[in-house]
Amino acid sequence: MRIIPIKTTLFVSFLICITAGTLQAQVQNINIKQDARFEQLLSEKRKINSSVSINDRYKIQVFSGDSEKSKRALYDCKQQFKELDGTIVFNTPNYKVWIGNFRTRIEAERNLEEIKDKYSNAFIIKPQK
Repeated sequence: MRIIPIKTTLFVSFLICITAGTLQAQVQNINIKQDARFEQLLSEKRKINSSVSINDRYKIQVFSGDSEKSKRALYDCKQQFKELDGTIVFNTPNYKVWIGNFRTRIEAERNLEEIKDKYSNAFIIKPQK
């Protein structure tokens, strides 16, 4: 075992004390310059989002059953109908797969005809608020 001389130990300790006293965390002020039109656009988007309710739209229910089968049904729907968004909703005791987000019933009925080729039990719903 090697013994370190006292002078070396004191020098290293002194060096550590000096560097530890001068080290600080990163302190920085960040100024973000943002175009005023961005705030206006964001405000308009918030107004639109608050006025549009997802529940005012029509959806197509393609499946109702247990969790695992509903996940598979949703995956299959997303593969078959890529342009339609889908979701799983739990309504005791079943999981339901809803696809689409249609403004009018006519739009939903047009898509229902195509969906019924794959899912014969599919039907149009308008979720409660």
